[in-house]
This record gives sequence, C-alpha cells and structure tokens, in this order.
Amino acid sequence: MTLRRTLFTAVLSGGLLFSAGCAGDDVADDDSGNNDSSGGGKVVLASQGFDEAALLSAMYDEVLDDAGYDVEVKLVDTRAVYLKEFPGSVDIVPEYVAGIGDQLNTDANGEGAPVISSSDLDETLAAMAPLLEDKGITLLEPSGAASQNAYFVTQEFSDANGVTALSDLEGESVTLAAAPDCEGRADCEAGLTDVYGMDVTLLPLGYASPQTYQAVVDGEAELGQTGTLDGTLAEQGLVLLEDDRGIQPAQNLVPAVSTEFLDEHPDIREPLEALMAALDNATLGELIARVTVDRETPEDVAEEFVESEGLVD
Repeated sequence: MTLRRTLFTAVLSGGLLFSAGCAGDDVADDDSGNNDSSGGGKVVLASQGFDEAALLSAMYDEVLDDAGYDVEVKLVDTRAVYLKEFPGSVDIVPEYVAGIGDQLNTDANGEGAPVISSSDLDETLAAMAPLLEDKGITLLEPSGAASQNAYFVTQEFSDANGVTALSDLEGESVTLAAAPDCEGRADCEAGLTDVYGMDVTLLPLGYASPQTYQAVVDGEAELGQTGTLDGTLAEQGLVLLEDDRGIQPAQNLVPAVSTEFLDEHPDIREPLEALMAALDNATLGELIARVTVDRETPEDVAEEFVESEGLVD
C-alpha cells in the first residue's frame, strides 16, 4: 500500500476522536462513501490500541485499501468506547468472538447478566446471535487463530511461592494490573474472584501495556494481564500461569461488520475472510513478537505479511 493511513488514538474520553471538519453529526450523516453496492468508498475501522489489536487493524487496513476502500483507522482504550459508535460512524471492527459477545450481553442485560460465552466456539456464536441481530452487527467467518487473556507473575515470584497455575493463588489477596474493562468480566476480575477464589485489587494500567509489565516487575502488582500469544515475557523475567480451571472463552479472531454496511458493500467479505484464513496461532504469535519485541511498526509487519500471503495485489 503506497499511502499510509493515520492511526488516531482516543484515550478515556468516552468517545472516538474524529479529524477536523469530520466531527459529530457530520461523520454519522456522511454516507457519501457508503452508497455503492461494492467497489470502494470510505470505511471507518475501530479497535483497541494495544499492540496486537493495532497489528490486526493494520492488516484490515491493507486488504481493504487493496479492495479500493478509503480506510480510516481509530484506536481507542476499551471495547465499550467504540461500541457506542458501532454500528453508526464505525463500519468494521477487528474483534474476538467472546469479547464482543460478552460486552453486548452486558450492554443489553446489565452487569449481573449470566455469561453467554464458553470455550466452545459454535455454542458461543449461537448464544450471541440474537444480540448481534438486535445491534445490527454481522460476524464474518472466524479465524482459527485465537488470542485469549492470560495472567503472569515474575519468575522470581513463581519460584519462591510455587505458583505455576492460577489455582495456586486461591485464597490469596492479589493486586492485578490489567485493562480498565477487566472489572466484572468472567475471564478477568470476576473469574479470578469467583472461580479461583482470589481477593483481587485492580490496577487499571492497560492490557499488556508497558505500565502493566512494570507494575509486576516492580512488585506493585503480583499479577499482570496479557494474551496467550505474548512473546515478550521471558526476556522480562515473567511467566504465564496456567488457566487450570478454564475461565477463558473462545476468543477467535473475527471481523465484525455493520450489517447495513455489509449489505451495501458485500465485496468486503472475501478479502477479510481470506485474511482470517491465513492466520493461525503460530503465525500470529510470530507477527506480534515482531511488533512487541523487535519494535517493528504494526503497519510494516502487516504490509509484509499480506503481501507474502498474496492477500493484496
């Protein structure tokens, strides 16, 4: 792709940042790029700002740009932020199956609603189908690649306390450095409390953020949140704990698309599903490591990958 798209990062402001002259109702009402039945136009893509999500967003950007779309990418802090704009002023989101399903369930039924996700992909998709329909969102074919939440401690803490699995912390008071939306989630704070019996104090420092790593390294937190594909832990003296009671649901990568936008632009399905088919856990883990360990930019890694896989011309 010859033109770079700018990644705008919105912080905890409760909404997406839009470029000058394109704010507010003007964005929501601008259908000039979305009226054709296929073949391009403007598309707004939103996701979270951690490295893995930024990499996936850059891949979506590449394949959609190659399909003739003018892509605008917006990265925010939490899923709840962009779901306020999606569908609407946001058209496509690189998602995780259980992540979006559980958030839609919470939004529709409240914080105390029974969790609808599980480790079974098909069961999770079936359970969330009514919520997706009500919201006006269509999920395309999920990838075989899945990135689940995971929790780490320092190697020193693990060795000194015999902690190799989350159940080893049962009955303990722990400080957890994690994403702000960890609170109340069955795969995060609620699961660690209810299933593993921990007394959790949450530090909302971010998902796999430098601040989260540093808090654990410095002893400010015993436990930190990352993903199962994190390749940076060993060099930082950190180690993943086994989720031996299985609180992590099916988190397969999946394109989430505004149903209205998909009806108007059915041609986006093929390139996005081809991208999903090209990813597996081993490949994605290697690509993420190039961003998080080698400090290559998400855009450069994404461009090289989609070209090498023949996903763009």
